[in-house]
Amino acid sequence: MSQLDPRVTAARSDLASDELRGRVEAERFVTPVDHQVIIPALPIRKAPDAGAAMDDQLLAGEIFAVLETRDGWAWGQSRADGYVGWVECAGLTDTIRPVDHVISVLRTYAFPEPSIKAPPNHLLSLNAGFTAGRREGRFVEAIGLGWVVEAHCLPVGEAASDFVAVAEAFLGAPYLWGGKESLGLDCSGLVQMSLQAAGQAMPRDADQQEAALKAIWEDVTGTAERRRGDVVFWPGHVGIMTDSEHLLHANASSMDVTLEPFAEAEARIRATENPVRAIYRPR
Repeated sequence: MSQLDPRVTAARSDLASDELRGRVEAERFVTPVDHQVIIPALPIRKAPDAGAAMDDQLLAGEIFAVLETRDGWAWGQSRADGYVGWVECAGLTDTIRPVDHVISVLRTYAFPEPSIKAPPNHLLSLNAGFTAGRREGRFVEAIGLGWVVEAHCLPVGEAASDFVAVAEAFLGAPYLWGGKESLGLDCSGLVQMSLQAAGQAMPRDADQQEAALKAIWEDVTGTAERRRGDVVFWPGHVGIMTDSEHLLHANASSMDVTLEPFAEAEARIRATENPVRAIYRPR
């Protein structure tokens, strides 16, 4: 078990997923039961406590594989990015609806009826998924959530053409450790959500993303020229080049998503942490 990443390994000394039988040791193994998120965003926490640190978020429509429930909390694993932790059971259902549409704007309201005058039910974020139902005027029914403006969503399989443009839309969004929506997100959440909106699935944390992009993108770490779309990695941090000179990143220095000269960002990060470790470019 020591060779497996605990962030994405659904195993404890007392309990593990049947999917890991033969790879880890545990007192008992159980078959995960898939549940679906029925609220806009559901924190994945380190412990079954609303005051515990948030490591990740699940968005509406995503699947969480549950291994244990306890006092209103469920322990399990995200089927999207593999993250393991605790979520509140109230945000889940064991009735799985096929997701056929996703929100394609930073955020949009879901209304109880197809009317902009109705008090909204929810505020849904980019990449939240739902099953589409009836259409009426400008609206499409997001079954179980409400009615959303159809122009604010896309059928599954369609995607944004420019992940950098998606990332740029987050400019000014507040920094939030473990977040991945425009109401609050961290550096790797920005990269994950932007690439996901463009059809490229990504793991959750910066080091995991670095390993994923190393396998599929061009390594331009040693080159002097930077281009729009280059993804820059430091130990524990990641950002996106919007052109040859500017870096877009969610950071704890300004506590928001900031666009700044790469040279300034690199010098500050180098002084307090480490130099750039890798730069990858879409092929």
